Amino acid sequence: MSLIIGMAGKGGVGKTTLAGLVTQYLVQTGRTPVLAVDADSNANLADVLGMEYHTTLSEAREEMKSSPGDVSITKDRLIELRTQEAIVEGDHIDLLVMGQPEGSGCYCAANSVLAAVLEKALKNYPYQVIDNEAGMEHISRLTARYMDIFFVVSDASRRGLTAALRIWRLVDELKITVRHKHLILNRVRGEIPPDVMKVIAAEKMDLAGVIPDDQEIYEADQNAKPTSFLKAEGSSAVAAARAVFQKTLG
Repeated sequence: MSLIIGMAGKGGVGKTTLAGLVTQYLVQTGRTPVLAVDADSNANLADVLGMEYHTTLSEAREEMKSSPGDVSITKDRLIELRTQEAIVEGDHIDLLVMGQPEGSGCYCAANSVLAAVLEKALKNYPYQVIDNEAGMEHISRLTARYMDIFFVVSDASRRGLTAALRIWRLVDELKITVRHKHLILNRVRGEIPPDVMKVIAAEKMDLAGVIPDDQEIYEADQNAKPTSFLKAEGSSAVAAARAVFQKTLG
């Protein structure tokens, strides 16, 4: 059985930073190997993890869709080979970047084959972290329709929470089975506005934790350093994130 952790949130709330931190938390607590899946079309998870990738699954899908076919290799085998090439192997962490959504034309056949191959590949990993975009384009079509833990990340603004609530409800609309769904308020400065807390209570959103805005993370981002390697001892945000993960993952 795999432990599948999903992350989602609108741009700018620090979702990918937290995806990197939860990936490192799994490694630090001996839960390996981990497959980190960057399912955000604005792919940044590799930078957060300090890894590099050279191809994406979307490129494999485009190749399959446009390929006229080759008698020496079936399209199923082609997509399987390209999927293997797209997985970057690291130290306890492997990385898979989904890439851009579909372009024009019909992708039904390509998506069908890719989904089957991807499902087979994911079974090799007991722990998976999927970093989704706000619309969850890839997870709705290609990745697992089941998650053990789903973190919705927001800042403490009313506008940010409105976007988070939309994502919270989208899971049900997409008919994705989720065992546990949690809200994380990230990059928080000062007190959380009372009207924000009222919405959280009214919508019965489970607030797993509040993570403060942190200069250490800002400087790491500015200097292109992997934020997932920051230590809890030197970063209030990392310490708070670790507390959230201990509470929700054990």
